[in-house]
Amino acid sequence: MRAENSFIPVSGVGETTERRLWRSGVRTWDEFDGEVPGPADAEAVYSFIDRARDRLAAGDADFFASAFPSGEQWRFYENFRDGACFLDIETTGLSEQRDDVTVVSLHRAGSTTTLVRERGLTAEALADELADAGLLVTYNGKRFDVPFLEESFDLGLDLPHLDLMYPCRRLDLTGGLKQVEQEVGIDRDRPDLSGRDAVRLWHEYERGREEALETLVSYNRDDTANLERLVDVVTDRLHEDVFEPAAADR
Repeated sequence: MRAENSFIPVSGVGETTERRLWRSGVRTWDEFDGEVPGPADAEAVYSFIDRARDRLAAGDADFFASAFPSGEQWRFYENFRDGACFLDIETTGLSEQRDDVTVVSLHRAGSTTTLVRERGLTAEALADELADAGLLVTYNGKRFDVPFLEESFDLGLDLPHLDLMYPCRRLDLTGGLKQVEQEVGIDRDRPDLSGRDAVRLWHEYERGREEALETLVSYNRDDTANLERLVDVVTDRLHEDVFEPAAADR
């Protein structure tokens, strides 16, 4: 599914009307002819399509991130996948005011960069890594990763942001990232490790165990790379659940 299949960003057009459009054969913006919904709503749809086409041509992911509800932002991922940056962090605790960011991994175009506290993890390094990203992809990053980074490094991370926790909930996939991975069949080398272990590993590294840092970095890199696998699973499943049945029901 792509942004061009969607009409719900239009004021007054909800999921019911959108499904009526799909069932009537209007599955993309190009197929909209104004007959469904009524004339008043049709004007709003045409206005949205005109603006959205311009923003899509300009590569403006922020427009679509603002237009779509959190649970529906998976719809435009395919349009911006080439510029997506997958991000995950580890910390010494849950408070961005009291605790520290220890490891940050950023996965993009098949390559993962990892920054470690006191070994190159700085505001400048983060800004450089994110400078060319068009879309940030996380799991629970809107509530955790982004606020932590902004507080710890005095950054303003105003990138368009697809937080996979919200579309996962649409599929009844709840809990932490590891639990969701298990439910959809994504494997990792160390499934026994958790966020609590990440804290423990950092403290062991501070006490001189270099191999603890190696394990922590590997764990964090798996988190980040698996986000790319997860977004493909989630978008495929939601496409099958949301779009295909309505589009085929003609």
